[in-house]
Amino acid sequence: MKNTTVSLADAKARLSELAERAAAGESIVITKRGKPAVRLSRISASRRPVDLATLRALTARMPGQATAAGEFVRGIRDDSRY
Repeated sequence: MKNTTVSLADAKARLSELAERAAAGESIVITKRGKPAVRLSRISASRRPVDLATLRALTARMPGQATAAGEFVRGIRDDSRY
């Protein structure tokens, strides 16, 4: 993987080009006053989709809540105030 370093002013002028290069796998380091400030790189691959049947089987074994979520959060909020 190739690393390229550009100044902030240069990056402003060539942002579209730098974004294309980063999407292609190149790592771009943007400097501010000569010091590295930002790394522009490709987004990592997306995650696998969740298997709905497996998720339902997992959550079916979990115990239910004794109180409704709204009441639970309200209780936590009120307890922390006083």
